[in-house]
Amino acid sequence: MRRGRRSAVAQPRADAPSKIILEGADLHRVVDRIAHQILEKTSGATGTVLLGIPTRGVPLAHRLAARIHAFEGVEVPVGSLDITLYRDDLRLKATRALGRTELPSGGIDGLRVILVDDVLFSGRSVRAALDALQDLGRPSSVQLAVLVDRGHRQLPIRADYVGKNIPTALSESVKVALTETDGSDEVRLIGGLK
Repeated sequence: MRRGRRSAVAQPRADAPSKIILEGADLHRVVDRIAHQILEKTSGATGTVLLGIPTRGVPLAHRLAARIHAFEGVEVPVGSLDITLYRDDLRLKATRALGRTELPSGGIDGLRVILVDDVLFSGRSVRAALDALQDLGRPSSVQLAVLVDRGHRQLPIRADYVGKNIPTALSESVKVALTETDGSDEVRLIGGLK
């Protein structure tokens, strides 16, 4: 009988020290920078769809679409991609409620899809998103935009657009808070600080 994999990542204690890495205007500038990177790499974002990975990837995708529109006047369709059933840790964690996948009305076939997430860590969430995407259509290409890349990949996944690289220890975590979901904008490094 095969046993489920155990995560080797130690979680910081609830009372672990923390440090704010980004907040307010700094976080907004990082989102602006990602939007500019997308515009540069995609020659104006035409034929592009942003799909946010819940929870915080969805509001980030909406923010990026709003900034792209403000900079270029281009309306970029936004959707959300629930990855719950595609995760490889379903047996290891408590039962999760299913989220909703919402694709733009035109679908994703033949379009450039940019997956949007808050933190890139092991790469497992992105792998699940790629599997989910395969069941929904055939985009012309798939790219990845993340607010924070903290390293420690377990899979060969790399973001095309990164807001901030934050090197971390495995015993640390990165917590993103957004106004839409948490009431404030900040990126916090938790644990490992003296």
